[in-house]
Amino acid sequence: MRRPIIAGNWKMNNTASEGVALIEALKPLVQDANCDVAVCVPAIDIPAAAEALKGSNIALGAQNVHFAKKGAYTGEISADMLKEYGVTYVIIGHSERRQYFGETDETVNKRTLAAIEAGLTPIVCIGETLEERETGKTEAVLARQIENGLKDIEDLTKIVIAYEPVWAIGTGRTATAEQANETIGYIRKQLAEKFCPKCAEKVRIQYGGSMNAGNCKELMAMPEIDGGLIGGASLKPNDFAAIVNFDK
Repeated sequence: MRRPIIAGNWKMNNTASEGVALIEALKPLVQDANCDVAVCVPAIDIPAAAEALKGSNIALGAQNVHFAKKGAYTGEISADMLKEYGVTYVIIGHSERRQYFGETDETVNKRTLAAIEAGLTPIVCIGETLEERETGKTEAVLARQIENGLKDIEDLTKIVIAYEPVWAIGTGRTATAEQANETIGYIRKQLAEKFCPKCAEKVRIQYGGSMNAGNCKELMAMPEIDGGLIGGASLKPNDFAAIVNFDK
């Protein structure tokens, strides 16, 4: 049985003090969760968030990591820098990183391998645009992202995959539970065919397309969906807690 994981992606929101206030409000609401819980915060918030999360069941995540251990990479952050503050998860290849900052399947792969080597758990994002879905390219896009983005990973159980249909992020549009389940089933099939059948059954695959308090129960009832990568709803303690406590 795969243990569900609900991770909040704050994106570029919350100053350190605002983040601490959010965490303090969230902690009692999710302390009895039957799933893994994480918040992936802006890099500058990590020290304050790490302190606020101490003693709680909420793990700390980052939103990006560089593939080099150190060097002339202005503006980047290494895995060791993240680990020093107790970061355990890191989002890699989010559609916004791909769209705005030139992230490619190849750089996703390099960042993922670096994170695994450092003992971090990557949340690797894959997904298609609206144009790609409407032109029947969803499966081809996902197959390419899986083959190139996960190349040379020896143990797939060390990563989490987030399926995020780009057309459903921040738009209010959401794939139906059946659509999401079918596509995540296809992802799992690709993992089995390209890598390892046994590992594919153990890999946790989140849905990252506007999961919210209203639709989380239906989505989480699907057999292939193992959690959610939550954007806007993770900025509201009660909404995020409702998703975390989807089974109650």
